[in-house]
Amino acid sequence: MIDQIAKSADVSKAAAGRALDATVTAIKTAMKKGGMVTLVGFGTFYVGKRAARNGRNPRTGASIKIKAARVPKFRAGKALKDALN
Repeated sequence: MIDQIAKSADVSKAAAGRALDATVTAIKTAMKKGGMVTLVGFGTFYVGKRAARNGRNPRTGASIKIKAARVPKFRAGKALKDALN
């Protein structure tokens, strides 16, 4: 991905790597605060909630409790969907 960014933006691979790292960090920070990040034409990153539930240990078959969790989710935008079809 860094190679493609460097080539498309006509920058060094080091600069492309820093730009990609900064973008990923910004998305993580926004989502950590419960926010939503929309990249127009690409899609939206958001935080979903997973309820606590009972599961089963596959090795022993014993019942275990799985805690509730916040999970990252992504919804593809129209332009991305159209590009794939």
